[in-house]
Amino acid sequence: MNQRLTKLFALSSQGANGLKKASIKSFIGFIVTMFPMFLLMHYTQNVLLQREQFLLNISILAVGILIVVYLALTIEYNALYTTTYKESADLRIEITDILKNLPLSYFSKHNLSDIAQIIMEDVAAIEHAMSHAIPQMIGFTFFLCIIIPLLIIGNSYLGLSIAGIILLSIVLIVASKKIQAKVLAKHYEQLRTTSERFQETIEMQQELKSYGLIQKQKELLFSEIEKGETIHLEAEIWQAGFVTAATCIIKLMLPVVMILGTYFYANHSLSLLYFVGYLLCATKIMGGLEGLFFNMAEVIYLDSRIKRINEIRNVPMQEGTLQDIPNYDIVLDNVSFGYNEERNVVNHASFTAKEGEVTALVGASGCGKTTILRLVSRLYDYTDGEIRIGNQPIRNLNTDVLFEKIAIVFQDVTLFNNSIFENIKIGKKTATDQEVLEAARLAGCDDFVLKMEHGYETWIGENGSRLSGGERQRISIARAILKDAPIIILDEIAASLDVENEKKIQDSFHYLLKGKTVIIISHRLKAIEKADKIVVLKDGSVESYGTHEQLLKQSPTYQTLIEKSNLAEQHRYVTDDNNESMKRGRREVHEINHSRFD
Repeated sequence: MNQRLTKLFALSSQGANGLKKASIKSFIGFIVTMFPMFLLMHYTQNVLLQREQFLLNISILAVGILIVVYLALTIEYNALYTTTYKESADLRIEITDILKNLPLSYFSKHNLSDIAQIIMEDVAAIEHAMSHAIPQMIGFTFFLCIIIPLLIIGNSYLGLSIAGIILLSIVLIVASKKIQAKVLAKHYEQLRTTSERFQETIEMQQELKSYGLIQKQKELLFSEIEKGETIHLEAEIWQAGFVTAATCIIKLMLPVVMILGTYFYANHSLSLLYFVGYLLCATKIMGGLEGLFFNMAEVIYLDSRIKRINEIRNVPMQEGTLQDIPNYDIVLDNVSFGYNEERNVVNHASFTAKEGEVTALVGASGCGKTTILRLVSRLYDYTDGEIRIGNQPIRNLNTDVLFEKIAIVFQDVTLFNNSIFENIKIGKKTATDQEVLEAARLAGCDDFVLKMEHGYETWIGENGSRLSGGERQRISIARAILKDAPIIILDEIAASLDVENEKKIQDSFHYLLKGKTVIIISHRLKAIEKADKIVVLKDGSVESYGTHEQLLKQSPTYQTLIEKSNLAEQHRYVTDDNNESMKRGRREVHEINHSRFD
C-alpha cells in the first residue's frame, strides 16, 4: 500500500507511511463522530417509551461521548499536521538529493524556474492536500464502505436508495476526472510559462534597458498573465461545474429518505426510531460527501504536479562502480552525441589524449569542441561509441570518483554568493588556508582581491555579479589549481582576460599542467601551437590531428583557421568613409536591400 500511495501522491516512503496512519485515524474520526447521532437516537427512544429518570443517564453518556469525540479529533488533527509538516520537509530533501545526482543533460532541457517551482509550489500544494484533503478522502471512503452495508441491512430500500445516490454522484466526479485534469494541466503549464517570462525579464534587465525593450517586454508579461487568468477561469468553471453537479445529486438524499421513510413508517414497516436514524445518517453522509468531492477536486488539481515530481524520480541516473584508474589516457572511440534526437553535435569522433600531454581541440564555432569536453567529464552521456579513461569506460565509473579526477574551467563561470575565499576553496574542501591563498596567487587573483577592503573575505554577489568577467574567470582557474586533479579540462580560459593577465595565467599553468592529461580549447590559435597534439574538428567529426606543423600541411580546415586568425589580428577599426572594406560592405547591403524589393 505504501508504494501505491507514494506513486499516487508523489510522497516519500516516510510520507506514505505517515499518510496511511493519518488516514486510519481520519477513518476512526468519522466513526467516532457518529456517536452523537446514536446518542440522539437513544434520547428519542427514551422519550417515545416515556421512561423516567433517563436524563441523568443521557447526560453522563453525552459527556462521555464528547470526551471520546474530542480525543479522537485531537489525535486525528495531530496526526494530520505532524505528518504533513514532516513530509513537506522530507519531500523537499528527497527532491534536492535527486536533483544533485541528475546528469547535467536534465538541466539543459528544463528551465530553472520550473525546477524551483517543483521544490517550492508543487510540494506546498501537496502539503496542503495532505493536511486538508487526502487523509480525509481516504478515511471517508472506508467509512462509506462500512456504513452503507449497515444501512442496507437495517432497511434494504432506504439503504439502497442512499447507496444509489452516493454511487451516482461519485461516478460523475470520477468520470469527469480526465476533463478536469486536462484543463488543470493546461493551467499548470501556463503558470510555468509565465514564471519563465518573469525570470527572463529579471535576468535580461541590462539588455532590455539598453535596447529600449522595457515596454515591449512589459506588454508580453501582461499578455502571459492575462492568458493565465483566462485559462485559470476556464479550469475553475469546469471543476466547479462537476463538483456542483455532484453536490446537487447528493442533496436529493434527504428528500428521498424522507419520502420513502414516511411511506414505510405509515405502512408500519419502519419504526420511528429507525426513521429518525436514517434521516440523521443521511445528513451526516451528505456533509461528508460534500467534503469528499472538494477533496477529490484538490487531488485532481495535484495531478500535473504529481506527474512532474514522479518524472524527476524516474530520470535515469548516471551509475558506475568504485574502480581504480591505472592511468589517465583519454580515448574517444567512434563517439556520437546530440542534445536532441534531431541532430548530432558530435559524429563518430575518435582520438586519444595522452597522460602528460596537452591536447588542443580546434574548429569553427558549433563544431562540437565544448560538447566533447562535457562528454569527457561526463556532464553528459554520449549516445554511441565509447569514452575510456585508463582503459575503463567512463560509464562504468562512479561519477564521484570521476569528478575527483577532473578539474574543469569552462568559459561560463558559475560562482556562489559567498566570499572569494570560499568560492576558491570549493576546488578542495580539505585545503588549508595557505593552499587556497597560494592557488589564488598562481591564478593572478591577488592583483584585484588585495585592493578590496575585505580582501579574500569580500562577498561577490549572486554568481559573482560584483566582479568583472576576467576576475570571475581567475577565481575559476584558482579552483582548478587548488584541486590539482590529474585531468585538466580548459575551455576558452583566456576569453575574459587581458593580455597581461593571460600571460600570468599561462605562467602558472606550467606548474599546474606538468605530467597531467590536458584537453584545451582556445580560439587564440597562437596559444595552442605548441600543444603536443591538435585535434581539428569539422561538423562534429575529427577531420585530422597532429602537431601544428603537420596540420599546416595536411588539414584544409586548420589552414583556413590559421588564415582567418591572421586576418583578424591584422584588422583595424576605422571610421574613414574612404576605407575600401566599408565601401564594399555598403555595396553588399545595398544589393541585398535592392534584391528584396525586386
